[in-house]
Amino acid sequence: MKTSIRRSLLLLFLFSFLCAGGAVATAAGPTEVLRPTLQGMIDVIRDPGLAGTENKEERRRKIMEIASRGFDFTEMSKRVLGRTWQKISQEEREQFVRLFTKLLENAYVGKLEEYSGQEIIYKDERIKGKKAAVLTFVKHNGAAPLPVSYVMLKNGKGWQVYDLNIEGVSFLRNYRDQFKSILRKKKYAGLVKVLEEKNASFTGDGAAQ
Repeated sequence: MKTSIRRSLLLLFLFSFLCAGGAVATAAGPTEVLRPTLQGMIDVIRDPGLAGTENKEERRRKIMEIASRGFDFTEMSKRVLGRTWQKISQEEREQFVRLFTKLLENAYVGKLEEYSGQEIIYKDERIKGKKAAVLTFVKHNGAAPLPVSYVMLKNGKGWQVYDLNIEGVSFLRNYRDQFKSILRKKKYAGLVKVLEEKNASFTGDGAAQ
């Protein structure tokens, strides 16, 4: 009887351990999430069938579809607006997320489309609670490696990027400082107008890029 109980407890322990081990194995860490996101975006950019200005709309659509899995644009928008986010309506929040995401598409993805064979090296990963930072280096044509750190937050979708630090400069803080100045002078409505005009400037011949 005692032997049977011991065997049952041992089997229960092993089953629990295997289940826990499986959960750990399937829970993707920050680097594991980031790597396929960046690679997927680069693969789209390098696709000859999507090259050229005539394919820009489809290329951007595919890039942003991939980016939305690894980047939390709502969290970015919330943090870049600061206290103003709490003062605007849900409809205005959704409007701002659309405008800011479009700005990031035009500015960040516009630069990424200039990709011409750079190598991304994943150097380090640091996790503290629900926040993490993945340090990478971008190597290109023998130049000094460019350090780019992706700051991530664990939410209901897993790990997602909400800020980038390029050579120690926060992407989000840079925009937040600019927007704070505009909000002080022109209020929220003024910021919306600035974003609309900025996004419009990227259309046409793409000179703003």
